[in-house]
Amino acid sequence: MSSDPQTLKVYGEKVADYVKVTEGAAKDPLLTAFIGGLARGTRVLDLGCGPGFAAAEMARAGLQVEATDATPEMVALAAAHDGVNASLATFDEISGENLYDGIWANFCLLHAPRADMPRHLAALRKALKPGGLFHIGLKTGTGEHRDKLGRLYTYYTETELTGLLTAAGFTPFSSTTGCDKGLDGKMSDWAAIAAHG
Repeated sequence: MSSDPQTLKVYGEKVADYVKVTEGAAKDPLLTAFIGGLARGTRVLDLGCGPGFAAAEMARAGLQVEATDATPEMVALAAAHDGVNASLATFDEISGENLYDGIWANFCLLHAPRADMPRHLAALRKALKPGGLFHIGLKTGTGEHRDKLGRLYTYYTETELTGLLTAAGFTPFSSTTGCDKGLDGKMSDWAAIAAHG
């Protein structure tokens, strides 16, 4: 998760509201596809896991799940799910090589400053096993600003994100776009890209 203090403060204070907004995460067809692309027993990372709904679904499917978030309140909720090993960590603390068969980075890296994104993606590519499965979801648009709750957002076009993934050594193979309501109550366009390491 981001290490931006203001963003983390918002998530810590609004944890109950965020749970309501994300409780349908386990039924996300993109998550179903991600899980379906991995063999039972393989090791996955849920980056910026929030309350851990996606991580719990992965664990139910027989995956070995490590989940990280930079908000202590979110880590506590994620750790309460059976089969989820949750820990407190920022994006900068992701390290290691060839650790994971899959990495789920769903709507978390959008809180990282634009200048840091290439470095974060490179670290994730290194942590992913060759040929491993990577998922990233971000809000689309341009620029970088705080929403009305005070959270830092960096926006990317789908083309820009594809270029960043390719530059980091990923091979994107599918993309999905949509529009949903977030914690701030605002409808936002988004793009999700699946890639191999």
